[in-house]
Amino acid sequence: MGMMIDGRWVAEDAIPRDEEGRFVRSETAFHHRIGEPEFPAEAGRYHLYVSLACPWAHRTLIMRRLKGLEALIPVHVVHPHMLEDGWAFRPEPEPLYGFTHAYELYAKADPRYTGRVSVPILWDKKAETIVCNESAEIIRMFNTAFDALTGNGEDFYPAELREEIDEINAFVYEHVNNGVYLCGFATAQDAYEEAYEALFAALDELEAQLEGRSFLVGETLTEADIRLFPTLIRFDAVYYSHFKCNRNRISDMPNLWRYLKRLWAIPAFRDTTDFEHIKQHYYYSHAS
Repeated sequence: MGMMIDGRWVAEDAIPRDEEGRFVRSETAFHHRIGEPEFPAEAGRYHLYVSLACPWAHRTLIMRRLKGLEALIPVHVVHPHMLEDGWAFRPEPEPLYGFTHAYELYAKADPRYTGRVSVPILWDKKAETIVCNESAEIIRMFNTAFDALTGNGEDFYPAELREEIDEINAFVYEHVNNGVYLCGFATAQDAYEEAYEALFAALDELEAQLEGRSFLVGETLTEADIRLFPTLIRFDAVYYSHFKCNRNRISDMPNLWRYLKRLWAIPAFRDTTDFEHIKQHYYYSHAS
């Protein structure tokens, strides 16, 4: 997992951790919004780069499908194997500039960029820059920014549920979405056990919360479900064994398993899930 330093790619294997062996997730760097004067909502102006293995990118694909944005925002997928040069476009280069690696997009957006190179990347073809590389912000944009163009006004972050959605999002992010990585990338036993206990305490809480319920918040599908699904769908296939999150599988937890199957039945969730990419990426790119 290399990084950019002053606009140049530096290959390194180091995963960021603190002094006690805890994985530390790097902050995203690009936080523009579609709807700002310099980034108006226009058909064909924006391009989305994703990994089908990455749970953070998966969120954006789900929301893009739910909101009917496929014709407005094309997608390009990186290769599942992330090697010393980071996310790569193979066997063919990406279509806009002929780049072979994602770090080249970051360098084009900011020739002096220093930081990690992550997906998703929401790219503005007209301004030739990265609009945003934070998945949580991209799905919020997709939820409403293009409604006037698509006529799809379905709202997955409704005003009356926002406080509850924000609360569950923060809980799920800290202990589940990021929690599996805190387990998998820990290099000290205490750090691993701390993350492991927090992860399964959170899953137990979600299991109890979903008793007799179809969705996390309210009686309808919301952003909270879109953010939880990518972690749950990868759990049994990858995180249980490869990241040593092995107290039990999601399929062992009746309410979470029923909930996951309900979301799987929705085409936007099922059709954006690629287990071949998921398994290739994690088992090839991340040492156990």
